[in-house]
Amino acid sequence: MSPLRTAIPIVTLVLVWQLIAVLGAFDPQLFPRPVTVARAFLDLLVRGDLLTDIIASLQRVLVGFLIALAIGTPLGLFLGTNAKASGLFTPILELLRPIPPIAWIPLAILWFGLGNKPAYFLVFLGAFFPIFTNALFGATSLEERYRRAAYSLGATKRQFVVNVLIPASLPHVFAGLRIGLGVGWIVVITAELVGAQSGLGYMIQFNRLLLETPKVIAGMITIGLIGFLLNRLMIQLENKLIPWKRME
Repeated sequence: MSPLRTAIPIVTLVLVWQLIAVLGAFDPQLFPRPVTVARAFLDLLVRGDLLTDIIASLQRVLVGFLIALAIGTPLGLFLGTNAKASGLFTPILELLRPIPPIAWIPLAILWFGLGNKPAYFLVFLGAFFPIFTNALFGATSLEERYRRAAYSLGATKRQFVVNVLIPASLPHVFAGLRIGLGVGWIVVITAELVGAQSGLGYMIQFNRLLLETPKVIAGMITIGLIGFLLNRLMIQLENKLIPWKRME
């Protein structure tokens, strides 16, 4: 998508926002104008508070996401190629999967206290299931003829996994990584609203209590912008590591 096509809807949204604010349909304290939010954003940026909170949130989501990646991907690939193990573990994982990560917040705080550890745990839960499910689907969607061709040519189990299974599963794995990272980003902000003393979620909650609505909206816009950039980063990484997907 070209930068112009991306900018047009954003500019349109800002203009509509400005029009509603100018017409006075809402209390200016609760529905500030875009320029007021921009000033609040710059103030937070200059003071360094925003950057500190961004780093705290990114650090939490990165740790939880990497743990989910390290466990979910190999587990999904393994269960996708081992029917006996899949029959044993998949029902347990399917029982846990529908539970929203937010529902784990009380237990996470009881188990790990306040701070980074419960956030790591919640992000892990949010990111794990999309990553695991897509890796499992990638492994099970491999056509049997490729498996037979590899072994008929003398491939060992390790060669089959490294040279056939993993490359064939990568498009599905990356789909799971993109979804998992997005869910993890949402979960970490939610966790910071109730169980942290730093981060963008905490910043929004703190300024809400002070009725600093421009700063709340500035924080929300920052969250959306970072989420967009994280998704674009994953797309660029996917295109670099799976060049054959673009040729399909």
